[in-house]
Amino acid sequence: MVTFQFPPMAGTSGVQRALRFAQQLPRLGWSPSILTAHPRVHAQTGDDLVGEIPQELPVRRAFALDAARHLSLGGRYPGFLSRPDRWHSWLLGAVPAGLALIRQTRPDALWSTYPIPTAHVIGYWLSRLSGLPWVADFRDPMAHDGYPADPVLWQRFAAIERHVFSRASRITFTTPGAARLYATRFPEAAERLRVIENGYSEQAFQRAERALATVPAGQGADGAPAAPRVLLHSGVVYPDWRSPARLFEALAAAKARGSIDAARLRVRFRATAHDDFVRELAARHGIADLIELAPPLPYAEALAEMLRADGLLLLQSNDCNDQIPAKAYEYLRARRPVLTLADPAGDTAQLMRRAGLPCNAALEDGPGVAEALDRFLNDLHHGRASLPLPQAVAAASRESRTGELARVLDEACASPLSTAEARP
Repeated sequence: MVTFQFPPMAGTSGVQRALRFAQQLPRLGWSPSILTAHPRVHAQTGDDLVGEIPQELPVRRAFALDAARHLSLGGRYPGFLSRPDRWHSWLLGAVPAGLALIRQTRPDALWSTYPIPTAHVIGYWLSRLSGLPWVADFRDPMAHDGYPADPVLWQRFAAIERHVFSRASRITFTTPGAARLYATRFPEAAERLRVIENGYSEQAFQRAERALATVPAGQGADGAPAAPRVLLHSGVVYPDWRSPARLFEALAAAKARGSIDAARLRVRFRATAHDDFVRELAARHGIADLIELAPPLPYAEALAEMLRADGLLLLQSNDCNDQIPAKAYEYLRARRPVLTLADPAGDTAQLMRRAGLPCNAALEDGPGVAEALDRFLNDLHHGRASLPLPQAVAAASRESRTGELARVLDEACASPLSTAEARP
């Protein structure tokens, strides 16, 4: 399993995908090993998930550098060092380390996972040099309209995609929209595409629930008194793709009408990675008293906060209709009301509607956001806010997703696409 995102890396929910697969695959007859990068490359690390790495799991941490931090002079470095990503040096250490791990563990298949393109470059070369069948996990699209904005980088991404589709026995995505996009782009590979959505860890939520049991009633997860209703957004706010601008306009209008105030509502943004942007936007709309910016929490504490919140906020722009934030599945397991601001035609909104959560509007639709917010807060106030359907919660577990991966690995090993037939 080739994955850049692995403990002790912190600050991203992407770590969960590879970690939970590695934990649960042995129950389904697969014995994984991990090829990842040296921890020095991660700008943010933490120990909260390190203890969850199974003791029997072989983990090889290969040489890698972050060009922005290790290869720059005065904060500047040559552009080629960041194509296809800042951690491209990982390739130099990962290929020999991966071949050694293959000799040691004698695997039946390879698996590599985006969002670091170099992971797929490593997967390609390990497959080509070893002859092993390869499952390439894209999660989200790589090269698509307007992303990456740099045309040279876009071409590099597109070249990696062509290499992947020329060789991988199976290619997986986290959303139906992403799979449809690539079926159109590579129609000859359509039968090799599969969807394995993200999910939540039941084990992690059970620990969070036990931790909550020790918090006195009437207090938040951090022990602070809980007076106003809390609407929580947990995770990164991208100014381009998850901007709460229309939401803040709706909050300002509701505040002006007197239907909300700081004594009754607090909108908490946890670990936005762009606090200054959110703070300035709140001040511009005159709602700074309604908005709380909070620092990152260890994973279990972040889940406990979701469980404690009165409502959860999900943001996704129409530029990302083929993507679903990983936190959406954790929101489902938290079994709290969810206000979804995402294009009704996109995968995010459709997931939440299938889960029985009707309060949604397009993130860019000012009147629609205002109407959805008013309806959501009114339902919350009267105790009639919708909760996720039990069957939707069960289907979103990481255990269920790991079963899907095991089936894909079985398919890859039995695939008629042999390495001899694959184009170099």
